[in-house]
Amino acid sequence: MKTNPKMDLSEDQTAKERLRLWLKLLKASSLIEDEIRRRLRSEFKSTLPRFDVMSALERAPEGLKMSQISKRLRVSNGNITGIVDKLTDEGLALRVAVPGDRRANLIHLTPKGQRVFAEHAKTHAGWINEILAELNEDDIDGMILRLDHLTKSLRE
Repeated sequence: MKTNPKMDLSEDQTAKERLRLWLKLLKASSLIEDEIRRRLRSEFKSTLPRFDVMSALERAPEGLKMSQISKRLRVSNGNITGIVDKLTDEGLALRVAVPGDRRANLIHLTPKGQRVFAEHAKTHAGWINEILAELNEDDIDGMILRLDHLTKSLRE
């Protein structure tokens, strides 16, 4: 990503439009996230961070260390610890000692946790489908193509 710190945004219409795009991306993402948070709270008495932790654990049947969960979700270990504590207390997750490392545990979803997450994930997918229902296949394909292009350019 190349930047020119001396560029005067007031004179560059494309730069203004990029800023406008950024703000629209943030707004759309925020509106979707707010609605998902609201629905998780009202329908499951749950939170988005809790859903995210369970999702990470569901994708790693071999288990994850707390630091791995934090890294995948890009949050601090402290945030993860409280969520994992509650999941464990509710019988949805289990801590398993790592052989040879007394300080480390692998976190796994229990069978109950897998069932609960499967229900939540299925409902979540339905919500996303409902929230984005105004987009047709061409809209979706075009946005995915453009966002993939943006992601690729940001990584370079």
